[in-house]
Amino acid sequence: MELTCSRCHQTVQDGYRFCPECGLPQLVYSAENFTDTELRDRRGETVRDANSVEWRSAVRTILPLAIPAGIVCSLFSPIGIYRLLLMGVAAAWAVLLYTRGQRPAWVTTSAGARIGLVTGVVGGWTAAVATGVSFYAMRFWVHQGGSFDSFWQNLVNQQQTQGIAMGVDAQTLAAGKAMLNSAEGRAGLVLAAIAFLAATLLLFATAGGAVGARMLARPQRPGN
Repeated sequence: MELTCSRCHQTVQDGYRFCPECGLPQLVYSAENFTDTELRDRRGETVRDANSVEWRSAVRTILPLAIPAGIVCSLFSPIGIYRLLLMGVAAAWAVLLYTRGQRPAWVTTSAGARIGLVTGVVGGWTAAVATGVSFYAMRFWVHQGGSFDSFWQNLVNQQQTQGIAMGVDAQTLAAGKAMLNSAEGRAGLVLAAIAFLAATLLLFATAGGAVGARMLARPQRPGN
């Protein structure tokens, strides 16, 4: 590798300790003593900060994972509590796939958490939309509104039974029942359930991204 003298800017052959023109001592180092990242930095090449995220590449990795995971994790998903773990796994997988295309091929825990956060945002919104579409389809497309109304009435009756057991007065119970049976009450509670689902998916995805960066990407760090 050819170098140039910092004083006279003449070419200095690799291994020369002094400039052949002006005699200025030259810094000599061996490539065996440095990692690929350090060598690239010394040669003036661009070295990616492992704490930063190239979002264009990250989003291309996140979308194919977060959208299907969000659909599966909707409120009507039969997998129950496992939907949260699925979103965490999707975020960790997104981090792993993202790091494979980067140099150096690893990211910090903070960067992994940010990738997981975006995965959770996309997945949570997808789950919310899928839940809303499912509600609409159940009532208006497949005409299963009666089943939903029956389920809701059973839920209201359970709340009333629990209230009686806790000694709640009859006036308060009647007001609560009227609120739950109103259109506003139904819409508010359903929206609250969807928002809670999206927020929980977001938290699990952020944690999954951080764990993915720590457990999957970190071992690929150059020099380890």
